[in-house]
Formats: sequence, C-alpha cells, structure tokens
Amino acid sequence: MRAGLCYNLRVGSTPAAEICMLQIGQPAPVFDLPDADMEMVSLASYRNRRNVVVYFYPRDNTPGCTLESTEFSDLQDEFERCHTEVLGISMDDFLSHSEFRDKNGIAVRLLSDVEGEVCGSYGVLQEKELDGVRRNCIQRSTFVIDKRGIIVQAWYGVKARGHAADVLQTIRSNGKCK
Repeated sequence: MRAGLCYNLRVGSTPAAEICMLQIGQPAPVFDLPDADMEMVSLASYRNRRNVVVYFYPRDNTPGCTLESTEFSDLQDEFERCHTEVLGISMDDFLSHSEFRDKNGIAVRLLSDVEGEVCGSYGVLQEKELDGVRRNCIQRSTFVIDKRGIIVQAWYGVKARGHAADVLQTIRSNGKCK
C-alpha cells in the first residue's frame, strides 16, 4: 500500500482495486501509452530532460474536457518556455483522441489509457452511478512532475476553467521554469 489517502474501487459489489491518491514528493508512476497518432509516449523518456504536466480528464468532446484541453493548448508556448511537456490522459481510444484533437485544434499530446491502469496508478478513478449503472470514471486531476520524476504538485477534483493558467503559475512560482 502506498502513502496517502486510499479507497477501494469496486466493480459491482466486488472490490476491484485499492486506489491511492498520490502525494507531493512521491515518484510519479511511470507509463507507456499511445497518443492520438498511435505513437508510444513514455514518461521515463522525459527524466532528466523536462518537467511534465499530466492532466487526467473524463472524456473527449465534452464541454469541460474541451475547455481544459484547449486552455492547455493555448498556453503550450508558455509551458515550453518552462521546459515543460503537457500530456492529457483519458480512457478514450486513440481514434477518439485524434478526432477530438483535430476538431478542436488541440496542440498538447493526448494519451489513451483504455484499460484505466495508469488512471488507477495515479489514483484518479472514482465510481459513479449513471442511470442506475455503476462505472469507473476519471476524476479531473493534474500532476506536475519535475525532471527527476518526482511529483511536485497534485490536484484532484479540479475545475476546468482557468486550471491550465493556474498550473503554469504554479510551475513558474516553484522555480520549475529552468
């Protein structure tokens, strides 16, 4: 069990996994996921080279997720000045990401975690009931990972509007623009 707030994720009435919210100072769980063009992206490839913002969002082509992704895209040049890569992750497949990116002019890389394994390792899955059916959904969350691969900021349950600017400001104020 990891440090931090943990809870059991269920599939129906059966416990499926223990989910732990990540804490500042922990190593970021590494991953290899396909992007919208089916190119594999490895978090480890950024180690000792760039800071990384990883934002998890519930679903492509929804109003909040579109707003958040376009705001991160609009600030991409500013994140670049801070030597920071921005990666968006949802459980949509790469085809959905490709259409979402092209339709909305999204410039950040969108990664596909169809099975939700990376979402689980970051503690962003939550069980919701929709129309009487319980399902595992992504809680909108963001992590700033420094060049050493350490989580330096973690937000769970964020609001989409203005969040990208808040993340950029945090990176700037923490001296991560080097």
